Amino acid sequence: MTESNIAFGIIGGSGLYAFEGLENKRTVIIDTPFGLPSSPIVLGEVHGKQLAFLARHGIGHTISPSEVNYRANIYALKQLGVTKIISVSACGSLREDFAPGDVIIPDQVFDFTHKRERSFFGEGLVVHVGSADPFCPALSAALAKALIAEGGTVHEGGAYITIEGPRFSTKAESNTFRSWGMSLVGMTASPEVFLAREAEICYATMAHVTDYDVWHVSKEPVSVEMVVRTLAKNTSLAQRALIRLVDILDQPDPDAPVCACADALKDALITNPGKIRPETREKLQLLISKYLK
Repeated sequence: MTESNIAFGIIGGSGLYAFEGLENKRTVIIDTPFGLPSSPIVLGEVHGKQLAFLARHGIGHTISPSEVNYRANIYALKQLGVTKIISVSACGSLREDFAPGDVIIPDQVFDFTHKRERSFFGEGLVVHVGSADPFCPALSAALAKALIAEGGTVHEGGAYITIEGPRFSTKAESNTFRSWGMSLVGMTASPEVFLAREAEICYATMAHVTDYDVWHVSKEPVSVEMVVRTLAKNTSLAQRALIRLVDILDQPDPDAPVCACADALKDALITNPGKIRPETREKLQLLISKYLK
């Protein structure tokens, strides 16, 4: 199932697809070789272009970060024809200058999870995808431009460490992450960003700072109430920025950073094509067919 005219997909909270300006909404249920995604996908139109929304933690936030079917989520969007994904997430700040209410567009990620399926590949097909710069620089720049235009306090760049969760960090962990040079701590960037790269989809994160984690001795430690309160305040900003992003992407910038996401697998498949199992080839044909003529 492929849709046409999709500007980008959005993975985030269910509240994001309830904003004004989204027309002709409809819901589609998509199955994948990796099972069902976290939620049905909502399609809606903005300025003549479609947006595709997926609730990462399910409708009503019923899925823990460790239990999210990240592979199904990314694969379902790929099946729809999505070529760009904006991830909207809540994060804790590990830096004094990244204050609650600010929005960060990270350019690096550190995967500190240990319970998640990290790749589409395996089962007789070995792929080594490049991930030195995991976030799409072109899409990240356009997203920052949209947020700034809507009045957001935006920081471009920073390293996002993904912890397993669902608990928050200890002070020892938080201070260790700071000593490693991490800027943000969250629970969902990995393996989502790496799966998007394997699917040759541009991926950028709109990270909303909700707290100072637990390292800041003069600030209140992170709590669920704090996260929800700050996200509620930033929902309008996120909605406005996503609408503006539709128009920004419709007017390509010749000075934008170079993006090679659409060809990420070009030199990544190492298995002899003749040795790939037929069932694996069939399962992953959406990702690899253009390289296995």
